[in-house]
Amino acid sequence: MSRLKKRYQEEIKEALKEKFSYTNPTKIPELKKIVISMGVAEAIKDKNVLQDCVKELTLISGQKPIVTIAKRSVANFKLREGQAIGVKVTLRGKRMYEFFDRFCNIVCPRIRDFRGFNKKGDSRGSYSLGLTDQQMFPELNLDEVKRDQGMNITFVTTATEEEDCLELLTQLGLPYRKEN
Repeated sequence: MSRLKKRYQEEIKEALKEKFSYTNPTKIPELKKIVISMGVAEAIKDKNVLQDCVKELTLISGQKPIVTIAKRSVANFKLREGQAIGVKVTLRGKRMYEFFDRFCNIVCPRIRDFRGFNKKGDSRGSYSLGLTDQQMFPELNLDEVKRDQGMNITFVTTATEEEDCLELLTQLGLPYRKEN
């Protein structure tokens, strides 16, 4: 069992139960999955870009991502239906907790000019954030990274309200911006 999951079971679950006074133990929010996605617009012109992103996302997440394809054609973007336009990976279980732990303790301090993430969820129990490049992940060899590629990371919880979700992620260690 990862140290973050153990901490959730022993400390965080009890703290959330006391703070929000849950009577039913199944109402206590928990982290369900983490979805990491990269939109690769350059993949339309160069197929090697997509292969590089697949390789990098595999190293970052620890599992092989799937290639996402366009559902419909958009003439303004020179996009055809069925064309590969991105990659994504869904983490659950042990890999999810390991990634979250590495993200909060190793990656976030390496982000340039980082003062915390914005405290605004989607009001349905999920929290999404965007990174401008992948070079702050220690798994990547910076000599092999050819271009900066941003990514979206979504933390999906079982919380039904935004406040519960943000408190769970705060307790787990996600750094939020201090409000004045």
